Amino acid sequence: MKIYTFRTIIEKDAPGYHGYVPSLPGCHTYGITIEETKSNLKEAILCHLESLLLDKQEIPQEESLEVIQTVSEQELKINSHPQSNLTYA
Repeated sequence: MKIYTFRTIIEKDAPGYHGYVPSLPGCHTYGITIEETKSNLKEAILCHLESLLLDKQEIPQEESLEVIQTVSEQELKINSHPQSNLTYA
C-alpha cells in the first residue's frame, strides 16, 4: 500500500484558521480551531486526490524540503553586523 505525505500550512485567519497544501493547487480549507482545520485538511486532501484519480491524473509527490531557521535577538543587533547595509525602521 502506497502512503502519500503532503506538507500542510495552517495560518491564523480571524476568527479561525486557513489551511492549504502547497503541492496540491486549489486544496484549501478553513476551521475555527487548529484541530478542526487539520481534520478539514485531511478531508480536502482525500477529495483532491480522488478527483485527480478520477481524471486519470498523477498524484503529485512532495518534493520540497522545509527547514525552520531560528534567529536570536542578539543576532539581530545592527552592531554585530557592521558591514550590513540593512536599515531598520
